[in-house]
Amino acid sequence: MSLPLKAAPARADDPDRPLIEAARRTLDLEIQGLSALAAALDDGLSSGFIEAVRIVRASTGRVIVTGMGKSGYVGQKTAATFASTGTPAYFVHPSEASHGDLGMITRDDVVLAFSWSGETLELGNIITYSRRFAVPLIAVTSRPDSALGKAAEVTLTLPPAKEACPHGLAPTTSTVMQLALGDCLAIALLESKGFTAKDFKTFHPGGQLGANLRLVGDVMHKGERLPLADADAAMSEALVTMTEKSFGCLGITGPDGRLIGVITDGDLRRNMGAALLSARTGDIMTRNPKTIAPDVLASAALEVINSSSITALFVVESGKPVGIVHVHDLLRAGVA
Repeated sequence: MSLPLKAAPARADDPDRPLIEAARRTLDLEIQGLSALAAALDDGLSSGFIEAVRIVRASTGRVIVTGMGKSGYVGQKTAATFASTGTPAYFVHPSEASHGDLGMITRDDVVLAFSWSGETLELGNIITYSRRFAVPLIAVTSRPDSALGKAAEVTLTLPPAKEACPHGLAPTTSTVMQLALGDCLAIALLESKGFTAKDFKTFHPGGQLGANLRLVGDVMHKGERLPLADADAAMSEALVTMTEKSFGCLGITGPDGRLIGVITDGDLRRNMGAALLSARTGDIMTRNPKTIAPDVLASAALEVINSSSITALFVVESGKPVGIVHVHDLLRAGVA
């Protein structure tokens, strides 16, 4: 079966060249919008951004994200990003809010409203409700003098930007900027809370991401499965243990139970000879072996195994072996 060929770049005289030019022009304009947003964060937008993060962090409730049309889709994604990074949030549709969903908003919450113009009529009832019950309101808009901008405690003013749409009508650059600012808020909150990869795993148990977020302690072998021997054990006995456990290595412990070395298939080959079986494990072992902690991401264990050209890694706590993880365990778990 033949594989599809990679498409060749469009030539200058290609009739389809305008399609590529439109795509490049779109990207250029959206990049310009993001550059303007970055510049604004270094200037007048910074104080409002810091205050918005402080308000959300001080809240004992959730972030109620809202917006209409394309801004609404940005809001839905932002709410999902907040929720998955340790900031409880959900999206409330402005129209549904006017028909009962205002009851989802409590005094402990914070409202984050997206509207490029700041004059979206459907947001009116949410704005009024937030003012009536003193629910903090954070506005993301390009017009601080708009109805939304004037009503909000904090207004995050987006800088002027040209839409990629040649008619200046379809939200393109503007939605990219809104989406980026939502991500900025989520990541700033994540870092300020000390949200860890272990915390992230709690909200992402499924799929490839969930596999990569599994901890070494979740996939390691422990207890009777550990291939261990004392430093003064005879190699004749150690080889039996090494063969039975079938990890291709043997951990060597000192009198205090700490892991002081490891014997691998490579060590056996280097010491092959008549004296091997009568030797002591401490004479054969490689000292200071690579180890890892049980609360480290499994993906980090795979990186150590690959970069060290080994197949198994002992898991230690306070220097003592509590488990062992093999490259096959990580691959079967879907870690990449």
